Amino acid sequence: MKLLKTINPLVLPIVMAGLLGSAAPLPPSSPIASPAVNEASTHIIGDYVEARTASVFAGACHYNGELVTTGRDAVMAWKIASGSWKGTDLSGVVAMGALSSEDNLKNDAANRRSEIVVDSSASAAQTAALVDFLGKECGTSLGKIISVRRGRVLFDHTGSAYNVKSAGFGEMSVQSMPNDECCKQPNLVWYEPLMTLEHRKVGYTLDSSYEAGNVGDPWQRSEENTAFYGAFGF
Repeated sequence: MKLLKTINPLVLPIVMAGLLGSAAPLPPSSPIASPAVNEASTHIIGDYVEARTASVFAGACHYNGELVTTGRDAVMAWKIASGSWKGTDLSGVVAMGALSSEDNLKNDAANRRSEIVVDSSASAAQTAALVDFLGKECGTSLGKIISVRRGRVLFDHTGSAYNVKSAGFGEMSVQSMPNDECCKQPNLVWYEPLMTLEHRKVGYTLDSSYEAGNVGDPWQRSEENTAFYGAFGF
């Protein structure tokens, strides 16, 4: 009995169980109990680019003019470099999306609808996992996702240039701004990217378009500072 008095009280139930020949449950507060593990994601990283129907870098008068007349639509694209979501590996998966809102995208409270096309090389499980991931990380930006399908999505990122295309859906050709003007004059950047990015940059859009017409009217914009691009990591 003197021996038992010197044992740590947290270990006492284990010792007693051994003496009595039966298992005793560990106290809920025991430090040797196994912690819960969150298996939702495993460090998903990748590339992202978007182009809108309004300049994201412009003078104040230009911005205010577009704020009430346009800027309700955007196309965007993702290329997953590595990572998994809820047990499904998403490495190499590419997708393109289109978004339309009832008001300028500056208004987060406006109703939004979006559609997503995932490259046909992705499996059904990868497609479902990617859409679930985007709903978690971009849900406010994307609004209600009304359509998901698989099709060919070309995503090329070379240097500071992005070229994305999905036939019959939309396309983007974006490059960096000359002299990184968006960094030198941050007061002229009027929006935030639709996805959280690391060191986001404003892009000069050579051409962008949306063709499918499921979430809004088809549109086309070119030769404007309407893009954001950068890397993401979750």
